[in-house]
Amino acid sequence: MYPCLWFDGQAKAAADYYCSIFRDSKIIEQNPMVVTFELNGNKFMGLNGGPKYKFTPATSFVVECETQEVSWQIVPAVLHKLIADPQKAPRVIEAFMKMSKFNIQELMDA
Repeated sequence: MYPCLWFDGQAKAAADYYCSIFRDSKIIEQNPMVVTFELNGNKFMGLNGGPKYKFTPATSFVVECETQEVSWQIVPAVLHKLIADPQKAPRVIEAFMKMSKFNIQELMDA
């Protein structure tokens, strides 16, 4: 489980800034939608989710699960693989932005 910070296109810039402040920090993975980074051994996600929600000190948490029996912020482990593919990522993102909870099969079919 790790925090997810919502941005309107500034996730990478924010991750770079946070990594410049904390020792032993690094960008772990990045794509146009998500930047995963580590600050002092703690994992964070920056999500370029658009203007729907404004950045605040409040956070949500990502809990990766193998099944989809709970609501959409429970992230299927396969999602990172799907959005890492530059050809597939736009279709996957378009598909999951319409979901109230992730539908793994629809994401894989996108």
